[in-house]
Amino acid sequence: MGVRIGRIYDVDAQSFDIYEIMANYSGKVLIIHGTSNSIAPISYSERAAETFTNAQLVKIDGSGHGFYGNAVDQASQLAVSFILNEDEESSGAENAGYSSQEDTGLTAQQEMKLKIGDREITVAWEENESIEALRELVSSGLLVINMSMYGGFEQVGPIGASLPRNDVQTTTTAGDIVLYSGNQIVVFYGSNSWAYTRLGKIQGLSDQELADLLGNGNVTLTISVE
Repeated sequence: MGVRIGRIYDVDAQSFDIYEIMANYSGKVLIIHGTSNSIAPISYSERAAETFTNAQLVKIDGSGHGFYGNAVDQASQLAVSFILNEDEESSGAENAGYSSQEDTGLTAQQEMKLKIGDREITVAWEENESIEALRELVSSGLLVINMSMYGGFEQVGPIGASLPRNDVQTTTTAGDIVLYSGNQIVVFYGSNSWAYTRLGKIQGLSDQELADLLGNGNVTLTISVE
């Protein structure tokens, strides 16, 4: 990056075992790593994720040592979501026992989860009124959606309710989750251009893994909050 460092930096860096330090840290850790990083191989982060006691590794397919284009948005959403969740959990712990008259039934610790079939999927959810309405919908119980393959690039299924929408002409990519017509959820394993409301983005799966998961027959989506 053009930043000059002194010799002492290199000497200090090699004088301790970073993985030993990681093992002594008990807090939550998010690691974001590009699969095409030739400067710091992804094996470093894989080892780190195994060494930390509570770490999540998200691989951004095709990205190198720096993030560019869509990868910047993806990494930013992951980082912001991680920090906000940590802040909410911390605030919830500090205010344990406190109840509000405006309580909606959701707590700060509750997080929306997605399963495709029996597989739990990591999603970076959007922050919009569609997501808030979806979260409120599933707060009373599991939402199970029977999906159908369509067009060779997506799975689509009825939500069973109409959600607020803010459709924008969008060109989707594999892993995108969108709201269509206000009452259908669509998960992409290919690309399409249409007016949708974005709901989220599947994390940690390559285009091929998404195609294998979604492109071989109808699937069932299960959305819940925990």
